[in-house]
Amino acid sequence: MTAFILGLTGGVASGKSTVEARFRALGVAIADADAAARAAVAPDTSGLAEVVRTFGTGVLTADGHLDRAAMRQRVFADPQARQRLEAIIHPRVRAALRAECVAAQGPYAIASIPLLAEAGGRQAYPWLQRILVIDIAEDTQLRRLQQRDGIDAALARSMLAAQATRAQRLVISDDVLSNEAPPEALDPQIAALDRLYRKLASEVRR
Repeated sequence: MTAFILGLTGGVASGKSTVEARFRALGVAIADADAAARAAVAPDTSGLAEVVRTFGTGVLTADGHLDRAAMRQRVFADPQARQRLEAIIHPRVRAALRAECVAAQGPYAIASIPLLAEAGGRQAYPWLQRILVIDIAEDTQLRRLQQRDGIDAALARSMLAAQATRAQRLVISDDVLSNEAPPEALDPQIAALDRLYRKLASEVRR
């Protein structure tokens, strides 16, 4: 079990998957908010049952799964619907992430939460000891997003506009990991952060 939990976040195309892989290579357990969100509304869960009670059976596919495409269209068109859906999913995600991190082996664990700033930051996740933000300039983010998804600049900008701003993410950070340079430049930064977190975790256990 671990008592030191780090929150990891960053905007779309900031390199979260790459950073997670680097930490995993160092033996750090990572709980993923996206996976927890999918599990929260899986078939036969209380989360999916509550979604159906709130939105009706029209949000289900023929085989009883959540119709994510239809639900996505609905919540993007209706902010109140999005708030109702988030009220169902977010508490379950927070609980699942905390439980997975606390049960993890090793000196510390990471809760990877892409929308941490949007979801309320430290107020929503008071059990995070620190928050690490992966930071890149917006121009870099736009270029990488276009390359990654094969989309045009207009769509890339709209995707960025739907998320928290760079400034909003930085304001909740305790630590910042710059991902402007080539991937190999991450290694010394992550090694230094790993040493810091192991030291801080050892102090918590005393």
